[in-house]
Amino acid sequence: MPLIIISGYPSSGKTHRASQLEAFFNEKTRSSSDPRTQRLKVHHINSQTLGLSRDVYHTARAEKDARAAESSAVKRFLTRDDIVIADGLNYIKGFRYQLYCEAKAVQTPSCVVHVGTPAEKCREINKELLADSQKDGGYSEEDFENLVFRYEEPNGMTRWDSPLFTVLYDDETPPFEQIWDAMVGSDGKAKVVRPNQATVLKPATEQNYLYELDKTTSDILTQIMAWQKDHPGEGGGEVTIPEIEKVVELPASPTTLPQLQRLRRAFISLNRQHSLSKSRIKDLFVDYLNDSFQR
Repeated sequence: MPLIIISGYPSSGKTHRASQLEAFFNEKTRSSSDPRTQRLKVHHINSQTLGLSRDVYHTARAEKDARAAESSAVKRFLTRDDIVIADGLNYIKGFRYQLYCEAKAVQTPSCVVHVGTPAEKCREINKELLADSQKDGGYSEEDFENLVFRYEEPNGMTRWDSPLFTVLYDDETPPFEQIWDAMVGSDGKAKVVRPNQATVLKPATEQNYLYELDKTTSDILTQIMAWQKDHPGEGGGEVTIPEIEKVVELPASPTTLPQLQRLRRAFISLNRQHSLSKSRIKDLFVDYLNDSFQR
């Protein structure tokens, strides 16, 4: 089920908004008569649930580890029967893109809820939190200013920040119904996100296909390197490959093993998605090499 990414300045009220969404979704699932909706579970992931201190923003390494912990938690809970609220700063657009890809990988929608509290108001709230030892929260002034400076505001024109819902500081609640319709829907049908065709691996129809793909292409590279070793300094040339009529037409300048390995990896990446006959691997790889050498 959907992934809801909360984003905003530090001390902007992200956890408050996430808690409001969590309460709404729980009530919605309890009161629904739709069996699919009743199965939904809501997971609220934030620094407290992950046991992370706000001091992680002191160093780049600790901050990177904190993002990894959030990403791992999202992957752990994100299924078609779970609603995950990722309540964190999520201020780096590259990290929001990473979370978007995690949702797409399990074919479920995602959205971004931007808590649009002005920086000045956040600064005022943060100082109050730091001054009150009874309240949980507050970032050191240095970390606060650094995070505000580095914040990359969500942009609804990009696919990973879309759909984008902005909640202003004066808003009593987020737009509950709009978020519900975008993520879950009210027509009784599950919203499914189709993965990119290039990322869908088709199962091989022949036994040990991937092994043969790897071994056959590796053997051809070995034969090319052996030919070049026997013909030092020669430009061009044709390498005969056993069991097929085609030959490898080498370029004018000798090719190195790293160059050949890159071509081999690209060929394997392209053809592991298809169900090729093992007998065609040699022909196709030779054609691929010849085409690449002529570019």
